[in-house]
Parts: sequence; structure tokens; C-alpha cells
Amino acid sequence: MIEAVRSAMDVSMARDEDVVVFGEDVGYFGGVFRCTQGLQAKYGRTRCFDTPISESGIVGTAIGMAAYGLKPCVEIQFADYMYPAYDQLTQEAARIRYRSNGDFTCPIVVRMPTGGGIFGGQTHSQSPEALFTHVCGLKVIVPSNPYDAKGLLISAIEDPDPVIFLEPKRLYNGPFDGHHERPVIPWSKHELGDVPEGHYTIPIGKAEIRRNGSAVTVLAYGTMVHVALAAAEETGTDAEVIDIRSLLPLDLETIVASVTKTGRCVVVHEATLTSGFGAELVALVQEHCFYHLEAPVVRVTGWDTPYPHAQEWDYFPGPARVGRALTEAMEA
Repeated sequence: MIEAVRSAMDVSMARDEDVVVFGEDVGYFGGVFRCTQGLQAKYGRTRCFDTPISESGIVGTAIGMAAYGLKPCVEIQFADYMYPAYDQLTQEAARIRYRSNGDFTCPIVVRMPTGGGIFGGQTHSQSPEALFTHVCGLKVIVPSNPYDAKGLLISAIEDPDPVIFLEPKRLYNGPFDGHHERPVIPWSKHELGDVPEGHYTIPIGKAEIRRNGSAVTVLAYGTMVHVALAAAEETGTDAEVIDIRSLLPLDLETIVASVTKTGRCVVVHEATLTSGFGAELVALVQEHCFYHLEAPVVRVTGWDTPYPHAQEWDYFPGPARVGRALTEAMEA
């Protein structure tokens, strides 16, 4: 996943000299997760550079650059650090197109590592995607594999509007079998996939069916796609697993078609339950598929509690919890 993200920025910078990359430690150091390693050496300090520890300054500068025609792709070191920049994102970036009647756009990408899995505690492990999906004017992406990460990030950089690009940390360094293991997990039956060299894009706003099924639909994104796949296989449930990947805009058509077919739905995400993005998914399924539902929609999420450092691997929805939700949906 790290190499895919880096490749997307490399390809974009090579194709378009207006693309610039900056953030805390992203230059010489290559980023805390090494996602930008080598870019400064290749493209110079004017196109890949370090910033002060000021998230508001990073995003505010990117907005100004974008208004003048550049295409900034900036990194917030952890999604937990984005709160000082939230005002810039919601009050400025998301509104420039509308406030200027289309005279200005804001083609920025804000990359953020999201979720837990590195024993980072409460300030390095949050999943704040719902805070962005509530904001009109932003686009929100959470990839689940390297191929999607590269194609979607290139699409995001080429998009004329601001894109929040959330990268699940548990997938950075290799494959993931869906279980509660140590943060660095060996290759397993759930390969994350190969990534082509060069330029390619994946359309923003289109979900992907990762597993076909006819008994129950599972909606997930990011790391939880792999958890859902593991749960379906271990329980033997004929589940259709949909990788949302683009939270905003949302591929409602694919979701409705699947739930209409299966009549049952389970929603899985790592963020807390209350007001999580899963609540929006449940509401949409209820609104558009009510007469096709054979059972209540079930949610499997993180706890409604400050992020538990020592218990983070129990906090994550795992195959056992998702498996119980699949059983509940099937037996209802």
C-alpha cells in the first residue's frame, strides 16, 4: 500500500508540474510511513518539501496554492491531527467553488493515515471519516488495497475539487487476513494484489463487489473489507461483500441492487458506532430497500469510547463479531 501511494504521487508529479507534495517530514525523511520517500530527491525541494508542525498552515497554504492553479497533495501525518485544519477544510476548501460561482476551484488532496493497528493510542488511531462525509463540497475516499489506492489517488489528484484520502494503517505494510494479530501481518490467503506501473485511474464514486453472494449484503471499506471477507468464508455464509471505497460521492446504485437481491444487510466499519458513516448507510438502505428487506440491518463497529490503547485489537471488529452479525441477519 505504501509503494502504491508513493507511485501515484510519483506518476502524477511526472505528468504535471503543477502537482506539489508537502507536509510534516514528507521531504528528506520521506514521511513517517515513508509514503513520500525519494520524491524530494527526484523532483526537488520546490515540489516536495517539509512544513512546520501546523496542520492549519498546511491545508491553508494548499488552498491558496490551488486557487492560483497548483495541485497540492498534502499529508496530515495522522488523521487524528486534522482537527486544527478542520476549519480550513470545511469553511474554505469545501466552499470555494460555490462561493466564487465556479470562478475558482480547489484541486487539493489531503492524505491521512487512518485507523488503528500500530498501538498508537488515542491520538494516532482514530477513524474520523464521518466528520468529512457530513461536509458538502468534499469528496472522501478509503481504499482497501494497493491497486485501488494508486488508481484512486491519481484520480483524486486530477480532480478539480478537494478530496480527503484516508489510508488504513493496518494495510500499509502488507496483507491482512482479517484477524486480530500483531500490526505487521505476514502474507496470507487475502492477497492485497499487484499494482501496475505507470498511469491509470479508478473513477471516484464507484464501489466494487469483492465477493458475490445472494443471502446477505455486507457493506465495508478500508481494512474492514478484509475482515468481512474472512467472516464470510469462516462462517460459510453466502455473503456479497461490497467495498464502498468512495464514501462521498457514494455508489448508491450498487448498494441498492445488492440489498434488493439479498434482502439482508450488515454494515461494518472501524469507527465508533454513534453517528458513524454506517448510520448513513443504514438510513439509505432502509429508505431505498425497505420493501425488499427480510431482516433489520445490522451494524458492526468500534466501541463508543475513547480509543482504548491496550485493548485496541479487541476494539476492532473482527471476523468473530462480523460472523455473529451475519448469523443474526440470516436468522432474523
